[in-house]
Amino acid sequence: MNLNRRYDFVLLFDVKDGNPNGDPDAGNLPRLDAETGHGLVTDVALKRKVRNFVGLVHGEQPPYEIYIKEKAILNKTHERAYEDTGAGDLLKGDDKKRKGGGDVVEKARAWMCKNFFDVRTFGAVMSTGVNCGQVRGPVQMTFARSIEPIVALEHSITRMAVATEAEAEKQGGDNRTMGRKHTVPYGLYRSHGFVSSFLAKQTQFSVEDLELYFKALEQMFEHDRSAARGQMSTRGLYVFEHESELGNALAHALFDRLTVAPTAPGMPARDFGAYAVLFDGQPLAPGQSVPAATGVTLTRRC
Repeated sequence: MNLNRRYDFVLLFDVKDGNPNGDPDAGNLPRLDAETGHGLVTDVALKRKVRNFVGLVHGEQPPYEIYIKEKAILNKTHERAYEDTGAGDLLKGDDKKRKGGGDVVEKARAWMCKNFFDVRTFGAVMSTGVNCGQVRGPVQMTFARSIEPIVALEHSITRMAVATEAEAEKQGGDNRTMGRKHTVPYGLYRSHGFVSSFLAKQTQFSVEDLELYFKALEQMFEHDRSAARGQMSTRGLYVFEHESELGNALAHALFDRLTVAPTAPGMPARDFGAYAVLFDGQPLAPGQSVPAATGVTLTRRC
């Protein structure tokens, strides 16, 4: 079913004794705003978790294949699009960078949107090598930012093994390897998202796709456990549904009315109970819906 409404949403998630998104340019320390000390999680990291969840649920089968995935060779995927749309002759010869004309590229682009969930959801640049065009995705997310400044802790850890015989001889058989681990004791993060029905029509992003996307946001951390990330959980998904495609209220005005504040300011938070989440000063229970503006309904999905 085609999408014919605009949606905006707020995602709340937390981390306890883990690293939600390490920065490779800073020794894998948790990402943060250098001026305020607030923690950051990139939109790319959140989209990665959505992709992993969809791939897990649907077994990487069309129309839920994943374009951006581990060890993928993107031009090979582009070649599949040409072959399946009857333009395989353009791939013959040694020049793999041949690009088809407008009609060929448009057919390949449509094939990619039809078969790959993340292409029709987030969009993609597919003009490298074998040209499948570009897609502007109907779903976009912001960086997630922690409600309060975070404290990044560094821990020494020991592995009771070494990698080589030379290391074992150097240690006289002690066989220990020292390492470092970075964690955030606790942090509650907030991200904003937007869904455009106009762009959804261009990529064939459907109501069913949107439901799967929201389900992924609710459950993605349940299937992404690791020693590095500690305990991460989705704590709230608040969806503003507009009655029209253009929207019935400004997104930022709706977001500003959903407040997240510490219940005991000045005290370090160590769990979700340290915060109050209110819309117009009132809490919402999971599954509860309220009118947010003329033509806009707010639903707390989880």
